[in-house]
Amino acid sequence: MAVAAGEYEIGPETGRLLLRVFREGVAARIGHDLVIEATRWEGHVSLPADTDTDTDTDTGTAARPTVTVRIDLGTLEVREGTGGVKPLSDGDREQIRRNMRKVLRTDRHPHAAFTSTHVELHDARATVEGDLTVTGQTHPQRLEIQQRDEDTLTGATTLVQSRWGIKPYSGFFGALRLRDAVDIEFTVALSAG
Repeated sequence: MAVAAGEYEIGPETGRLLLRVFREGVAARIGHDLVIEATRWEGHVSLPADTDTDTDTDTGTAARPTVTVRIDLGTLEVREGTGGVKPLSDGDREQIRRNMRKVLRTDRHPHAAFTSTHVELHDARATVEGDLTVTGQTHPQRLEIQQRDEDTLTGATTLVQSRWGIKPYSGFFGALRLRDAVDIEFTVALSAG
């Protein structure tokens, strides 16, 4: 990647973190596909100047790019609802917020966290492997990142809820349910300072 080496703080001030949730089931047409935004999150990106020659003085190993992100799950907000037999109302949004908090067990596990374990840089893209902790469970997760311009990165991953012990929401006796796979997209501007 051609992003300048440095230490970068990221969060809602520098980008967006979106979840795309899709409905399925025989009653899917009455529900909504949702775009949900994390409104409170923070992260750190470290891009050493030269990963081949920089050495960490504490460990004697070559410095490597790292990414960490922490998300306050209690601040997830529904930004858009498409489909359904009627438009998404404020009451619907509030009910979805309550359901998200229940499904994600935010009373016991208020945060999700990602810590990279390996970063591969390739021209204008990167693959970031790491550990994702949600609902108190940690599993490997891979992010695919593209460089959009000089300092803006976009990325995506798909999270399979059941892998983290999350039972996707269902209603109408299971006739309407959310797909187990949730698409996660993000855009961040890396600017030093």
